[in-house]
Amino acid sequence: MIIELRGQKAILDSDVAKLYGVETKRINEAVKNNPDKFSKGYIFDLEKDEWDALKSKFSTSIKGGKVKLPTAFTEKGLYMLATILKSSLATQTTIAIIETFL
Repeated sequence: MIIELRGQKAILDSDVAKLYGVETKRINEAVKNNPDKFSKGYIFDLEKDEWDALKSKFSTSIKGGKVKLPTAFTEKGLYMLATILKSSLATQTTIAIIETFL
């Protein structure tokens, strides 16, 4: 789940959503509703060529109507997301993810 993009370790919004047990749109809504928590370098939207390159590396085909390009969360972005998603699952998941980054 942790990938390297633009020289940084990151996790895609859809993978974060799976870990937190919510829909991807809920993750993106949290970001949209709290823009002050996500400074430059905390999250970034993938470019089409980055997404195409990632899709070609996945062992299974990615299908479906993904309209919006994914958002990638860096370690700092995940921490800030945990301050918004106030469930114990979100906190435990974020701690585990950050430990994995280290």
